[in-house]
Amino acid sequence: MVTLNLDKIFNPKSIAVIGASDEEGSVGYILMKNLTELGYQGKVYPVNIHKTEILGFKAYKTVNQLPETVDLAVIATPAKTVPDVVEQCGKAGIPGIIIISAGFKEVGPEGKALEDKILEIKKRYNLRIIGPNCLGIIRPSINLNATFTAKMPKPGNIAFISQSGALCAAILD
Repeated sequence: MVTLNLDKIFNPKSIAVIGASDEEGSVGYILMKNLTELGYQGKVYPVNIHKTEILGFKAYKTVNQLPETVDLAVIATPAKTVPDVVEQCGKAGIPGIIIISAGFKEVGPEGKALEDKILEIKKRYNLRIIGPNCLGIIRPSINLNATFTAKMPKPGNIAFISQSGALCAAILD
């Protein structure tokens, strides 16, 4: 039996938000707000090829420019860019990835091809990936909300995992 170490995803000390945005209402904006305003104590680095600052934080064009190798990358970029972003994360030594982006096998053969490419890259770099097309993760005990929902449940003794983002959002409501 293979044991997968998911510690860098569920207990990250530093996070890159790839596709971070200062455009209110966008997924990249909500991710940044959740990670910087709900009490998460780790470092958060916005990554956006078009910006130098997002919500008062210095923005980086690529993960290669970050001042450290982060534990977790949260990706919220268009689906067609995700394989290249995952490749960059692998080359940079980032062990954990959450792919929020949609537009993969759920949309047909072109999306499935993108997802297959991500799987090949994942295997090459031994990455741990949640997604694509997911809500993200919440870990209340460390105030980690790496989702595009503004809800933060109270810490407790129950874990909830679902393939359905709609179900997760309904439970959070």
